[in-house]
Amino acid sequence: MPMADVDHKSLAISLNQRTWTLLEKGDRSAAESDEMIHAAHGSLWHWLQAGGPVQQQRGEWLIGRVYVVLGFCEAALRHANRTMDLTDRHLDVLQDFDLAYAHELLARALEMAGETGRALDMWNKALELGTRIAGPKDREIFEGDLKAIEFQPACASLTD
Repeated sequence: MPMADVDHKSLAISLNQRTWTLLEKGDRSAAESDEMIHAAHGSLWHWLQAGGPVQQQRGEWLIGRVYVVLGFCEAALRHANRTMDLTDRHLDVLQDFDLAYAHELLARALEMAGETGRALDMWNKALELGTRIAGPKDREIFEGDLKAIEFQPACASLTD
């Protein structure tokens, strides 16, 4: 099939959904962890063909989250930094929750890298930005995602 005939948007969505299914699975096998990495990268690649900066930022975030969950510090930090860069460059088209999620991911990646002070600063900024998410459902989802992965630096609190 010629690449022009590929429905990149549908493939991006399907791969994104597969990534989330695997992220939320408690007892992933090593093969499923590998599949999760490939699905996240594949989703972003298809979004790069069919989407714009919003989809690219969210795709980078998803890849970063996968690497955080798997404990791959260097890759998590790389994609967290890319997410933050895209966030800074495209604030005009992103949603309020995108900014909060970018800070959340960078906090987690910095925590993994042992940069506790910077991680805590980013975490607190993510918490603050989370309180500013206008949509109640979006805010609820964000808060659930915060709680889904433990964040350990001292003084961090989901209730601040």
